[in-house]
Amino acid sequence: MSYILEADPAAADMLRATLGMGWRIVGTMELLRRHLTSDTEAHTVVIGANVEQDDVFALAQSLRLTRPDLGVILLRRSIETALLTQALRAGIREVIGERDLSGIRDAAHRSATIAHALHEQAHLAADGNATPLGRLVTVFAAKGGCGKTTLATNLAAALADGGRREVCLVDLDLAFGDVAIALQLFPTHTIADAVPLSDNLDETGMVGLITPHSPGLFTLVAPLEPGMAETIPVKTIVAVLHLLKRMFPYVIVDTPPAFTDHVLAAFDASDVLALIATLDVPALKNLKLTLETLDLLNYPREKWRVLLNRADSKVGLSLADVENTLRVPISAQIPSSRDVPASVNRGVPLVLDAPGHAVSSAIRDFGLRHVVGTAERSPAIHRHPRTDGRGMFRRKAKT
Repeated sequence: MSYILEADPAAADMLRATLGMGWRIVGTMELLRRHLTSDTEAHTVVIGANVEQDDVFALAQSLRLTRPDLGVILLRRSIETALLTQALRAGIREVIGERDLSGIRDAAHRSATIAHALHEQAHLAADGNATPLGRLVTVFAAKGGCGKTTLATNLAAALADGGRREVCLVDLDLAFGDVAIALQLFPTHTIADAVPLSDNLDETGMVGLITPHSPGLFTLVAPLEPGMAETIPVKTIVAVLHLLKRMFPYVIVDTPPAFTDHVLAAFDASDVLALIATLDVPALKNLKLTLETLDLLNYPREKWRVLLNRADSKVGLSLADVENTLRVPISAQIPSSRDVPASVNRGVPLVLDAPGHAVSSAIRDFGLRHVVGTAERSPAIHRHPRTDGRGMFRRKAKT
């Protein structure tokens, strides 16, 4: 049972008709609190536009400590930026216009999905089966056009495996991220909304920023406006990634083609560095420089995994040529196919659209071998993650 708090009978009946079965209407905040004290199975509270805002914030702040799995959805007649900021700080999961009936229904569905995931995580912890920290994979290429986002989205979907595992995909290309459009998502919040919360960011606040995609797959997308990238400090990224590793068994990070401080923060938090190249000289040159830079900055080689995308292209370069040039083994070869851009244009990861496809099989095999199948974590980087925003060349290189 979940709850609708609305004193106006007509408005309450409309909400129940929108949300369907399994919803109970209560007319006062006091009555709602009494129900929630005894009903531990409730996953969502939808609060009508007629309820006093301060009372809603007080309820949400209390629930984020006592019931972090319970989602609070606030309905308002008008929505302003200041309201959204206050709501996020209070722990309200979503703010929706009272006339946006489809938006209300979708928000309730997202809340139920997140609540289920949190319940599963709690049960694992109670059974002693929870992993202290999830595994984080950063997907990187120093040259654009190598297929980073396509690999990241498909790898995340393959690991989720229809709900068998829980995966969070983070778009760290803060200026020009494509995860949302590649998955046809219409997010309410982005990673930029973590900035005002970063000093007090907890699981309840993070849940409000996440956009579910499919069973087991959740996303934290990049800002919708390129200019927002400059407003996101490195310390926020450090806090976000650390928290996501506590919340999810697997975190996949898509990145821009540059060694920014945000990307280096992701490298610091990574268990696997998935480094991508294609069979062309500029891409291989940039990958070689990437490997040299990672070596210079003392990122353990045990974490490196080199993937060759479009590996069957007939361009006069062989796998042996690539390995001799890079002096590292190739962990995976992803074949080329016209079905890949077609799936991107449809907004459906190929591993979901055609699980038996050769590209899907190669990506799934990489995930199972190098992400899921790694029994022990790679050696830790013996330095503190950078949060001060200084450039990478100020880092101490190994001697």
